[in-house]
Amino acid sequence: MAHRYGKRYQQAAEGIERDRLYEPAAGVTLVKSASPSTFDATVEAHVRLGIDPRHADQMVRSAVVLPHGTGKVRRIAVFATGEKAHEASEAGADIVGGEDLAKKVQEGFMEFDVVLATPDVMGTVGRLGKILGPRGMMPNPKTGTVTFDIAKAIKDVKGGRVEFRADRYGIVHAPIGRVSFEEGMLRENLSSLMEAIVRAKPQAAKGTYVKTVTLSATMGPGVHLDPVQSSRLATA
Repeated sequence: MAHRYGKRYQQAAEGIERDRLYEPAAGVTLVKSASPSTFDATVEAHVRLGIDPRHADQMVRSAVVLPHGTGKVRRIAVFATGEKAHEASEAGADIVGGEDLAKKVQEGFMEFDVVLATPDVMGTVGRLGKILGPRGMMPNPKTGTVTFDIAKAIKDVKGGRVEFRADRYGIVHAPIGRVSFEEGMLRENLSSLMEAIVRAKPQAAKGTYVKTVTLSATMGPGVHLDPVQSSRLATA
């Protein structure tokens, strides 16, 4: 059964050539103008990679600080004790705790969007794997969310730090800002994301690495970018 899109979506899609690969700057312009939402929609990049995520040595997972942020305020929970807990509070963490916070999470408390932790309390945080893992919130040294430099980690999150990982189909989904952002801001955020994705290429990945790149706003149609030009943003 074919999916039936609403009138606003169809009108937004009319100006997009589905079989065309747009150069990145034109794609950014188009995704802004094609947003059908009445709210300030999030602009996301969807990057299909030439990897087999079933193999651990081909998994892509990393993080990037977008120069212009995501436009979203995220609540930060930090697992830390002693001086590091005080440091986290001073740096602007929304929730700070150790065993007490772990117990609250086990009881259903989830009033946060990002979780950071110092290495010495990962034994406590590890027990929350089944709760935080499926939500993509489990702290991981590879993404900089397990660190003793907790003040810098908090600053990065508040400044637009985005974690990304390939899903089971080998696709990375990541926000690059809002429709209200200026085109130059979205282009620079996209460039930073593509640079981080290219940098995270696994040695075991063979053949074409960046296969497709699509931009879309929340509830809006996708704009397909030229993957070669998009990959070159990493060296621009």
